[in-house]
Amino acid sequence: MTVIESVLFWISALVAIVFGALVFRVDSMARATYALALSFIAVGVAVLTLRQDFIGVITILMMIMEMAIMAVFMVSYMGMNPALMPMDMTHAKRPAAVVAGTVFVLLGAAVLLIPWPVVDSRTPENLTEQLGEALMGSKMLVMLTVSPILFATIVAAVVIALPRGRYDRYGEKLRDAPTDPEPGGVGR
Repeated sequence: MTVIESVLFWISALVAIVFGALVFRVDSMARATYALALSFIAVGVAVLTLRQDFIGVITILMMIMEMAIMAVFMVSYMGMNPALMPMDMTHAKRPAAVVAGTVFVLLGAAVLLIPWPVVDSRTPENLTEQLGEALMGSKMLVMLTVSPILFATIVAAVVIALPRGRYDRYGEKLRDAPTDPEPGGVGR
């Protein structure tokens, strides 16, 4: 690992921790969503600096899509502007702090006490294929099916959230002169 990669790793690790903590400090669901997305993107960058390109890119892409879907559904179905509504993201603060501290200490001890595996310097053939098979296994068909369904869900949520569509402006056959049924709009 070069010096630049090391610096980028530690910066992205710090960014991930800061934005992960901000998830519990901000006062709205939308801000918490954005903080969580930035935290996971920083984790993906940290993984990229460890030369785990596939996992790093997948982490970044999955978190961006997941948070985008969450934001679209919040705005579409909550009936209020989630970016402006104050809320408290913490419940049972003392037990949660005890559990978080215990888990942190246990994971830190595991990192320091468990022996790390010996690295094999030989590069296997078809490394990307082997990694994909190890990560996805028999679930690849499910992921290929879920992706367009999630995209269709996002499009449908946006269409449902719109109070009116293009048919209101251009008529049923989309050939009429543009008119706008609401005053102050873009039509006549």
